[in-house]
Amino acid sequence: STEDHQKTTKAVEEFLQKDGPVLQEKLKTYASDKSSYIEEFWYDSYLHFTDPVVLNLNPFFLLEDDISPLRNDQVQRASSLIFSTLTFVYALKTKHLEPDVFRGTPLCMSQFSRLFGTARVPTGNGCYIAPNNDVVGRHIVVISHSQFYHFEVFDESGDFVLNEKEIAANLRAILRDSAQTPVTDIAKNAVGILTTENRRNWAKLRAQLKSDPQNRESLKVVDGALFIVCLDHVSPTSSEDLSYNMLCGTYNLEQGMQVGTCTNRWYDKLQIIVCQNGSAGINFEHTGVDGHTVLRFVSDIYTDTILRFAKTINSQTQSIFHNYRQRRESAGGNPTRDRTGSTGSATGYFDHNPRKIEWNMTEDLELGIRFAETRLSDLILQNEVKVLEFHDYGKNFITDMKMSPDAFVQMAIQAAYYGLYGKCESTYEPAMTKTFLHGRTEAIRSVTSESRTFVETFYSNKSSHDKLESLRAALKAHTNITRECSKGQGQDRHLYALECVWDRLFKNEKKPQLFTDGGWKTLNSSIISTSNCGNPALRLFGFGPVVSNGFGIGYIIKEDRISFVASSKHRQTERFLQTLKKFLMEIKAMLIKEKYPGGISQRQRILALEEQAQQALNDGYSYFDNGYEAANSDHTLSDSGGAGSPPSPTTKTVRKVGKRLLIRENEDL
Repeated sequence: STEDHQKTTKAVEEFLQKDGPVLQEKLKTYASDKSSYIEEFWYDSYLHFTDPVVLNLNPFFLLEDDISPLRNDQVQRASSLIFSTLTFVYALKTKHLEPDVFRGTPLCMSQFSRLFGTARVPTGNGCYIAPNNDVVGRHIVVISHSQFYHFEVFDESGDFVLNEKEIAANLRAILRDSAQTPVTDIAKNAVGILTTENRRNWAKLRAQLKSDPQNRESLKVVDGALFIVCLDHVSPTSSEDLSYNMLCGTYNLEQGMQVGTCTNRWYDKLQIIVCQNGSAGINFEHTGVDGHTVLRFVSDIYTDTILRFAKTINSQTQSIFHNYRQRRESAGGNPTRDRTGSTGSATGYFDHNPRKIEWNMTEDLELGIRFAETRLSDLILQNEVKVLEFHDYGKNFITDMKMSPDAFVQMAIQAAYYGLYGKCESTYEPAMTKTFLHGRTEAIRSVTSESRTFVETFYSNKSSHDKLESLRAALKAHTNITRECSKGQGQDRHLYALECVWDRLFKNEKKPQLFTDGGWKTLNSSIISTSNCGNPALRLFGFGPVVSNGFGIGYIIKEDRISFVASSKHRQTERFLQTLKKFLMEIKAMLIKEKYPGGISQRQRILALEEQAQQALNDGYSYFDNGYEAANSDHTLSDSGGAGSPPSPTTKTVRKVGKRLLIRENEDL
């Protein structure tokens, strides 16, 4: 209202005159010896989040199917993705991973050091992100039917000695062993379900787990794994079923017992999820990494699987990790693994058979798992996930109309919400700031006076010309804000840092009115939380709503289509997407009519398509090609933050925890 706006304006003016300058000087002093003034505050905001991370923090990526039909099988797809991921990890550790570049601008690589071998650990006073100091990351953990297994993938010199077929043999052994677990016992012993709990509850239950020596060793193995692989026993085919499975797992009851894939997870680490039909995705812990970092990883491993398939056709095909390949090939290739599962290497003889991770269950732990499952089941049923895969046009058409694809989609979301509810709400979109050292994101606020004018004009009786002109004005405003945010000139992170400084230094004093004003609360309650993250390696991307009455909207803009994954708690998610689709069709008709007032002939259509295709070939496709303008930064970026040193020859071997599984004599190696 006008009254609220005046009140907020007064609070801002007062802050600029009184508390603001004082806090700014305090922030400068704090940041004088920091790589980033916001980094520590931003971590704390994630780590002190006490609600379950599933559906609230962890996003998901759904990969496109493998181009080889033979690989769209659970074991083949999983072993292929594991092998490519290990190749990526090796390139990262040896500092041979190609630097991230966005439109010619180098990006900070520090986030990659937090992608593998780390875990979000709950305590009674928030969480912390910890590498496992006792077990250096040389193994991975596989979950099947909620049972946990692990096997080594790197030797003591830091080289990995299993090929893709040997990884597949391990996965088959795991699937055979886990299938022996009675269906009714799966949920009872699903320790991973505890990671879906309220963080304080999970901290208490984790302390109970650690009180038992065997459980303590098992936790160390899980926490210290490079990553988690989830082998699901379902074959979802629809976009929505796939999205549910990658975001929170499936809900399925048999005789009152939960037998869905929701129990087959460990949400405190990076997870690669593979279904029986070969559908694959990623669910990642969000504290230390943002979507564009995980996107780079996913894009590289997906590309690697394609190039390895191409190499079976043409042996001269280069891998995306060709430097790594050349070093390995010059060193003599893979060592030989015997039928017992042991492998000889230059540094020793290693057992690479999978071992089952065992847990000693107490009555309290069994009750904790039981109630964690029922609370997760409630949470899944409280959230709705819907998908719109829009195939009528994509980036090519939008850029042909001289518009920014990302700004265009943002205004489409604004128009859909206004068309359904008749009002504008606080909207959030992250802008990447990795052109700065240890950069994360800045908040783009999509609602502007121009966007409001546009949605009001679009749903009025004004002419198509007026509607398109108001759209262009809104797009220009959004693009300018995006450019400023990417250059580190946004306001959200700065104001949040000032508030954090106040909380640390003056927490017993009355807060500045700015931080208690209704406008500040409205700004930080993102009813529409959006994110644009994707490229040809991904089919879908999504996350849960960030507030109880909001929408979470992940979207991917491809050359010829746009995909949306929308989530909400008891709102009209499907209707919202249908309203969005209607807008996209109506605005297309207006744009075509404006550009071709006399109608568009078939010849013009063909020429336009050829021109777009040629432009796409000339321009290429960036990992982060989402309509953002590159930011010019004077900051010097470090190239060491995202890569660790290769393990030394004195690295500890992983603990031999659990029952060792045997590989069958006739297993296909």
